[in-house]
Amino acid sequence: MAIIISGISLPFQEPPETALERAKKQAGVRVMSAVIAKRSVDARRKKDIRFVYSVRLLVSGNEAELVKGLKNGSVAHDFAKPDFSHANIKNKKPVIAGFGPAGMFAALTLARAGLQPVVIERGAPIDERVRDVSKLSKTGRLHTESNIQFGEGGAGTFSDGKLTTRTNDALVAFVLNEFVKHGAPKEILTQANPHIGTDLLRGIVKSIREEIRGLGGEVHFHTRLDDIVLTNGALSAVMTTRGEIVAPSLILAPGHSARDMFEMLFKRGAQLLPKPFSVGLRIEHLQSEVDKALYGDFAGHELLPKAEYRHSLRIGGRAAYTFCMCPGGVVVPAASEDGGVVTNGMSGYERSGENANSALVVSVSPGDTGGVFGGMEFQRKLERAAFDEGGGGYAAPVQDTGSFLNGNPGFVPGKVMPSYLPGVAPGDFAGIFPHHIIEMLKQGITAFDRRQTGFASPGGVLTGVETRTSSPVRILRNANFQAAGLAGIYPCGEGAGYAGGIMSAAVDGIKCAEALANR
Repeated sequence: MAIIISGISLPFQEPPETALERAKKQAGVRVMSAVIAKRSVDARRKKDIRFVYSVRLLVSGNEAELVKGLKNGSVAHDFAKPDFSHANIKNKKPVIAGFGPAGMFAALTLARAGLQPVVIERGAPIDERVRDVSKLSKTGRLHTESNIQFGEGGAGTFSDGKLTTRTNDALVAFVLNEFVKHGAPKEILTQANPHIGTDLLRGIVKSIREEIRGLGGEVHFHTRLDDIVLTNGALSAVMTTRGEIVAPSLILAPGHSARDMFEMLFKRGAQLLPKPFSVGLRIEHLQSEVDKALYGDFAGHELLPKAEYRHSLRIGGRAAYTFCMCPGGVVVPAASEDGGVVTNGMSGYERSGENANSALVVSVSPGDTGGVFGGMEFQRKLERAAFDEGGGGYAAPVQDTGSFLNGNPGFVPGKVMPSYLPGVAPGDFAGIFPHHIIEMLKQGITAFDRRQTGFASPGGVLTGVETRTSSPVRILRNANFQAAGLAGIYPCGEGAGYAGGIMSAAVDGIKCAEALANR
């Protein structure tokens, strides 16, 4: 039996073995083995930065009695595994549209259950996709079917590879272990804020693809889902850019930028609802300044990870917040449509770049935009305005933080140089965003500066626009995970409106796979 001893706080210079010994003493019973289950940084007091550990102990004794006597103990359940105990062999060769985290883990688990899934992905395999993204950065030429949004691995492959999630689902541990099995560092199993980095994630994605193929599954790139064929209200086939595929079952894992797919599904009777999302900018600081703000005199210490932050501010019914923070990273071009500028953040596993960047965004509700596709059109309007403000060629408009806060157009170079390629142009975000969003961004920057010294430094860089924070629509599904009114179709992941990041999307993909296989 295993128990968790949590809340063990030690100076960060102390070796992890100290936490293990303290947990053994606290348990007060015979311990057969002890391992670190989780470690986080507590930097609230800069003179006394600490690591906080949770330790997993394998012990012998009565579980109920042991837990009752522990101040900070709890039963540690082994992680869940996908359940295919009732898999129906008639459900072989289901089609999966999309090979981001949701589609990838749906395909992996179905392949292991012997159901030989057929994956169709509109974008390119990862190596070709890397070349297409690089071409956009270097030449300003966009491939609308192979970019940061579309292709093997999904949008998260060109990010920091964050594996944090707010879900407490037992499948989270399974997903993390699968990443390790396919090449991720073992440290992600114990980090409070695990990440892989775009460099390592690319190899992991290829490894998962090859396992799927090795188990009899198929993965077809440059194959876009263009239509569905319904017979008596149930799916019978899908139409793709490479022809028709007979498909009594379809897992829809389109990603949050598959606007054409949302429109097609709506025409075919899917029930779509507008949902909240957020829009804003990327803000860049020197990583060394972020480290100093969070760690004080210990900034740069070899035992401490690169400093990260997460801030939020709510005023009335609207929120400004940071997310997808990329320590030591760069701002990247994430457009998928001609004539629109979209930004995102990306960093490697070592997070060795000079700048830190994060999304700085404001919440948008369906009431702000109206209609099923009002949010999608609002995103598109901002992206096109940013393209025009940048002067074309996918250059992005920028402002220094000081000019933005003071309402002055343009960019005054300072300590932080913009990292965005294919280039930037001085701009004025007040001419792109509605007034209420500009004001909320300014209030957020000012408030976050009170929590993190230097956040509002005049020399910071704001690059825009960040619009693809999440899907602007939700594809309604029933308790059996099938789309409302469309039998045999399983909408899942971030694009369908049921996840928010790599981990939650992967978990949702597994659950849709279970529902499909066991029906």
